Amino acid sequence: MTPLVRRAAIGLTAGALAVTVVAPSSTVASAAPRDQFGRATLTGFAALPAETFVPASEPSGALLGTAPINGVTPPFADQPVQGFSGILRNTDGTFDALSDNGYGNKANSADFVLRIHRIVPDFHTGKVDVVGGINLTDPNSLVPFPLTRADRVLTGADFDIESMVRVDDGSYWIGDEFGPYLLHVDRAGRLLQAPIPLPGVRAPENPAGSPNLGSSKGFEGMALSPDGRTLFPLLEGTVAGDPAGALRLNEFDLATGAYTGRRWIYQLDAPSHAIGDAISVDQHRLLVIERDGAEGDAAKVKKIYLADKRDRDRDGRLDKTLVADLLDIADPHRLGGPGETFQFPFTTIEDVVILDDRTLAVLNDNNFPFSSGRNPGRPDNNEFITIRLTDRLHADPRVVR
Repeated sequence: MTPLVRRAAIGLTAGALAVTVVAPSSTVASAAPRDQFGRATLTGFAALPAETFVPASEPSGALLGTAPINGVTPPFADQPVQGFSGILRNTDGTFDALSDNGYGNKANSADFVLRIHRIVPDFHTGKVDVVGGINLTDPNSLVPFPLTRADRVLTGADFDIESMVRVDDGSYWIGDEFGPYLLHVDRAGRLLQAPIPLPGVRAPENPAGSPNLGSSKGFEGMALSPDGRTLFPLLEGTVAGDPAGALRLNEFDLATGAYTGRRWIYQLDAPSHAIGDAISVDQHRLLVIERDGAEGDAAKVKKIYLADKRDRDRDGRLDKTLVADLLDIADPHRLGGPGETFQFPFTTIEDVVILDDRTLAVLNDNNFPFSSGRNPGRPDNNEFITIRLTDRLHADPRVVR
C-alpha cells in the first residue's frame, strides 16, 4: 500500500480534545431490560481532519461548482480521504475503511476515485493516520455497462459503495447502492467478476430500468456469517410494495455465488429513518446502526440495535434490542469534550466494528464537504470513537478475533 501524507495539519474539532483511552471497568454490569442495554461509556476518541487528501492523486470535485461549502472551496487538487462507509479490523491494529461514492450522487462524483483506505487510530494522541490504500478497478472489463473512465478505474459515477466484508482469501465483497450490486474485488482492488444484481430489485441508477427502490437506497450494510460462508446484505430503502420502513435483509451463498431466496425484514422505528451499517455478532444476530437524517442539535435518533433473525414475536421482523444511544454516551473522563455526556450527532454514521465482547468502535461518514454536525459552518472531521457497553454481546469468538 502506498504511504499517504496529510495536506492539512492534524487537529481535532473544537471542544473535543482527546486523551488516553480509559481502561474498561471491572465492575459487573447491572441487568438491563430485554429491549435495551444501559448507557454506553466513551473510552476513546480520535479524528481525521476533514481536509485530508491522497497526495499526488488526481483533481476532484469539479462538478461541485466553485462556491465555498462550509468554508471549503472546491474543486480540490487531490482526492479527499472522506466518507467512511465501511470498516474492517485488521490483526495489526490498522483498519480498512471504505470511502463511498464521493459527493453524494452519480451526477457530481465522476472525478472521485473509489478507494479502500488503511487507517490507524491513536487514542493517546487523538489522531487518525492514513497509512495506505487501494483504488478499485475493472482491468478485465467485467462491468457490462459503460464506465466513466477509459482506464477502467472505478468512480463515484459508476457505483455507490457503502458496505464491505473480507473473506479468508483476502478478497473483499462490497455492497453497492446504484444496482444494488455485490462487487467482488481482490486484495489489490481489481474486480473479480461481473457485478451481481439483487433479483427483482432495481434502483433508479440501474441501467436495467424499471426501478422499485429509491435513489442510492441499496446495500448500506452487509454482514458476513462467522463461518465465512454467507453474506447478509441489508437495503437502506424500502422496496416498492413493501410496508413503510421495512428493509429487506437478503442471504447470499458464497459457495454457489447466488442468492438463496431467504430474506428477513428489519423494521425501522420510523419510515423516515435509515440504516448506516450492519455487521454480524453471531450466526443469528446483527448490530445495526439506525439514524435519522438530521445533524447537530437537530439530531434525535442515532442508535445501535442488536437485531435477531430468530424473531421471537413471530411477526416477520427481526427482534431489536437497543445497545447504545449515540446521542447519550457517558463521558466521565471528558475524552470527547468538556461535559460528561458525549454525542455523535452526525447526519450519517455508517461504521461499527466489534473490538471485544463489550467494546465497539464507531465512525461517521463526513460527506465532505457537506456535513457540519459537530461545528456549524465547518466540514465535519472523520471521527473514530470507542464505546463500552453495559452488557456483554456474547458474540461468536470468530467475529472478534
